[in-house]
Parts: sequence; C-alpha cells; structure tokens
Amino acid sequence: MMSKATQLLTPIKVQDSMEANKPDTATRILDVAERLFVEHGFEATSLRMITQQAEVNLAAVNYHFGSKDALFESVFMRRIGPFVAACLAELDTLEQSGQTLTAEQLVVSFIRPCLALSKDPARGGALFVRLMSRTLVENHRLLREALNQQYSIFVQRYTSAFQRALPQFGAEDIAWRMHFAFSVMFNAFAGNDVLKIFVRSQVVTARDPDMIVKHLVPFVVAGLTAPI
Repeated sequence: MMSKATQLLTPIKVQDSMEANKPDTATRILDVAERLFVEHGFEATSLRMITQQAEVNLAAVNYHFGSKDALFESVFMRRIGPFVAACLAELDTLEQSGQTLTAEQLVVSFIRPCLALSKDPARGGALFVRLMSRTLVENHRLLREALNQQYSIFVQRYTSAFQRALPQFGAEDIAWRMHFAFSVMFNAFAGNDVLKIFVRSQVVTARDPDMIVKHLVPFVVAGLTAPI
C-alpha cells in the first residue's frame, strides 16, 4: 500500500525495457529490496545492489517506484497494513470481552501478531519483522510521515487501553512506559545480538522468535507495571 505522496510520483516511461512490462517485476524488486534493507539498512543499500540482485535495470525501478525513498516506503507499507490490522483485531477481541484488561494481555495482543507474522513467509516472515523493527528504531523520516498519516490510530488505541489497564499512572507516565515498552519490543525483534558485540555467547538467540517472546513478555510487563 503506497501513501498519497508515492502515488503522485510521475512514472518514468521505459523504452525498450521488457523487464518493466513483466507482471512479476515489481514484486521481485520489492522482495529483493526488503532483504537488502534488512541486511544493510536503508542508507547502505544502493539501487545498483537492488537492480543487480533483482536482475532488472534501473529504468524498471524508476518505472514502478520512482525513487529509492518511494521503493523503501512501498516495501514497508505492503506489509505494515495487515500487521496493524491484526494487532487492532486482537485489541478489539479483548475489549469486546467486557473483562478488565491487564498490561500483560495488551502486550500479548501486540506480540502475538509479531510471532504469527514471523512464521508466515507469505506476509514477509521473520525478514519483515526484522525490517519493521529496524526501521522503526532508525526512524526513517519519510516513512514516519506516512505512518503518522495512516496508522496513528494504532498508538491512540493502545494508549487508551493502557490507561484503562493501568489507572494508577497518569498520562505522562503511561506515555513514557509505552515508549520504553515498544522500544524494547521492536529492538528485540530486530534480531541484533547486542551481547555478542562484547563477548561470545550462545545463551541469547536474538533471531529465535519463540525464545524472544518467552523472555520478552514478562520483562516488558514488569516494566509497565513497576511502581513509581
């Protein structure tokens, strides 16, 4: 799903390019770009790298996406919509149950779609979970603007839910706790073995989604509910 800014980009006509007319060209470019953005980050990934590995020419990338920024946005937005919808569906189910919600239930309502997504290659799998986490941590400006326009409801809904689940805290405390909680969760799913920067360790398996969830949920919940 592209933002309005992306849709307004004027397609560049490609002459004598069979690649640009193949129905699977855009998807192939998106798949390769997704993998390279995860491996190298946005800045270090060049269009040359993408075109070489996708086996297309630069004209095909320009034809379908217009620019590297627009390509990055398209890579991200094609996956994030269904993921946000899954989180909000989990939240809807909890709220419609009529029970008093807990911080743990709210954390799990976010974690469960992450785990399901990581195990579904058709929706990006673990690769996209890592890209999403890395991207939100790096705070890409253009993507931040697109997300703010289309998915601010995600933050609004979770803020309201946490305020109800943790009535002992004021709005400022809730905002800070959510900031730290989601930062920890996104960093955890980014797949970076931070401890291995300093020492070799076989204990932490930062790219094992099930192991991440096992240790992540109680840690985040403890932080959200800790007394001031």
